[in-house]
Order: sequence, then structure tokens, then C-alpha cells
Amino acid sequence: MKTFHHVRSLQAELATARSRGKRIGLVPTMGNLHAAHIALVNIAQAHCDVVVTSIFVNRLQFGLNEDWDCYPRTFEQDCQKLQDANCDMVFHPEEVEIYPNGMDQQTRVVVPSMADVLCGASRPGHFEGVTTVVSKLFNIVQPELAVFGVKDYQQLAIIRRMVEDLHLPVRVISGEVVREEDGLAMSSRNSFITPEERPRACELYRALGWVREEIVQGNTDFTALQGAAKARIREAGFRPDYVSICNSTTLQLAAVDDRQITVLGAMYTGAARLIDNLSLQR
Repeated sequence: MKTFHHVRSLQAELATARSRGKRIGLVPTMGNLHAAHIALVNIAQAHCDVVVTSIFVNRLQFGLNEDWDCYPRTFEQDCQKLQDANCDMVFHPEEVEIYPNGMDQQTRVVVPSMADVLCGASRPGHFEGVTTVVSKLFNIVQPELAVFGVKDYQQLAIIRRMVEDLHLPVRVISGEVVREEDGLAMSSRNSFITPEERPRACELYRALGWVREEIVQGNTDFTALQGAAKARIREAGFRPDYVSICNSTTLQLAAVDDRQITVLGAMYTGAARLIDNLSLQR
């Protein structure tokens, strides 16, 4: 496995691979890798000849009161996991490589239709930071294919819209949510959950699962279902951010006759903000 810290050296290596007819895949991450990230690498390997995993904690997508300084940085352990997974390349740039003119002067990429709802309402500017850095990574690596996790459902939908709107020659595919035995979605922020909170932390998943089952059984009182799910989260001792029943494509609140629905939710533990989602087709 080769590690690159600079754009030019990575691009030179990829140009050589491309000249040999190799198909390039990209897995963008912020590091602190776990089994769900490795599953995305495995998906990319199934479709591509060369897989690049990027590790970059993107300050542009963190708000003023968010955890950029505290976000877990475990580069050596990440590299070992990627090497064990037979990843071909790691791109681990310094901030100046990604934002050579500084973040204040950075050209931004904005997807206006889905960025201000759900997580975007709670984290203003977050998705602008995501789409800006992902568009940069697409331009740097120029992959034929990129893989993102379904756990970040809104992010996945926004990136797909960005690719469509800008006619980017990248195929975006997804990897399913990887869960712990009790259903908790794997996340780098799970390390912030205290031992006392951990047995109850899967309540978000359980509440969303209950909503999905209610809809499958014919309950179309979506407002009441959302309120009841948030009440379940409060009863478990956590603060709900939102529970929303949405059209899977547009992320607008679902209509009672929508066929494809995604139930999305977010909640706060003492030090972590957890997200999850479950989809259904009627």
C-alpha cells in the first residue's frame, strides 16, 4: 500500500495506473476507521482495479461549536486496517494541500435543494463543507467510481445530486449500514458514548425501526409517528434532534402515497450526536 500526502505525487501515480487501463475507485473518509469503512473499501475493490482511500478531517464541514479539535485522529491504526484490507493507496493531505488559498477564500460548492433540512438545519454550512471537499477529491483523484455509506443518507443524496447537477463523470455507489450486535450504527463518534450510555444508545435505531414497522402496517399519521419516536428517545435519556419521515429521493417530508420512504433521525448523547436511518418501499 502506498501513502501520499501531496496532490501532485498522487496524481502522477494515478496517471500511470490509468495509462495501463486501470479503473480507479475512491473511498473518502475522515479517518478513525472501523468495519463500516473497510466494507466500503471492499465494495470499491469489487468494482475497480485501484482503490484510493482518503483520510482528511475536513474543518470546513464543522461548525463553530462542533468537535473538529476532538475528532479522533488515528492515522497509524487506520493505515494498518487499510493494509490488512489490501487497499492500494492512502491519500492523507495536510489542510494546505486541499485549501491552498485558505478556507476563507475557498470556492464553495453548494447543493441548495437538500442541504438546509434534517442534519443541515442543525449544522448550518455542514453540507457546503462536504460537497466542497468531495468535489475537490473527485477532481484530484478523478475516479470512475466513489463509494459512500448509507448511514449518512442525506450526505449520500446530496453528493448524488451534486454529481448529477455538475455532470461529473463519477459513478456514486453506496454501502449498507454496518451495525453492532444491538443495532447501533458504527460511527467514529461512537467513541464519545460513555459506558453508562452505551446500553441505551441503540434507542435511535429501535425508534426508527418502530416507525418503519408502523408505516408497513398501514399507519400514515406521520406527524404522530415522528412525535412518538422522539418521545421514546427522551424516555431512554437522550435528547432527540429530529425524526423525519421523508421521500427517499427528495428528502422532503413524505406524502401518504409516497412509495419509497426513508425514516431519518438524529439524537444527542452527553458528548456525541448520532444519526441513523431506515428505508422502506410500499
